Amino acid sequence: MPKVVDHDQRRVELVEATWRIIARHGIEGATMRDIAAEAGFANGALKPYFPTKDDLLAFAFSHVFSQTGRRMTDATIGRSGLGALRAYCLEILPLDDIRVSEARIVIPFWQRALTDSTKAELHSSAMLLWRDTMCDHLREADTAGELRTTLPHEDLAGLLMNLVLGAQITAVLSPIENSPDRLVAQLDACIRLMAAGD
Repeated sequence: MPKVVDHDQRRVELVEATWRIIARHGIEGATMRDIAAEAGFANGALKPYFPTKDDLLAFAFSHVFSQTGRRMTDATIGRSGLGALRAYCLEILPLDDIRVSEARIVIPFWQRALTDSTKAELHSSAMLLWRDTMCDHLREADTAGELRTTLPHEDLAGLLMNLVLGAQITAVLSPIENSPDRLVAQLDACIRLMAAGD
């Protein structure tokens, strides 16, 4: 009887192998041969799943976004307003090895999205969902009297988006100056300013 192959699981294994290779060698040093070997597959076994490294990178970004989304959903259960907003943002910040690895996938994806409309659209739709959810939490905070600022929710969400996305770059490139403690402190300072007013 032929062995049943879980193709979705294989794709995830390849993405996880990609993270490990990128963490060691960077995106340019991550060859399809190395990724296949890291995942325990023959080199040709990748082609049915990802014909090119670019295809693999696009899937890896989608996987990162889905994984982050699950964490954010779980973190905000039973929370609302500024508490939910903080929990949501904490899941984006690169505060541990897993999230730093995710940032290492996202950074080269951004570079490719500059010249690839499909990747740009994938990124845009992902970021729109994050921004909209942040606005929802800000509206909850406003209704509950937690916000003292009169700035538009969209501007506050944009500020937070710039903070969490910028942190993905700085935590990878300057980890000593942008330790997890400092990133959390910066997020908390931003939220305190919102609660304190203009």
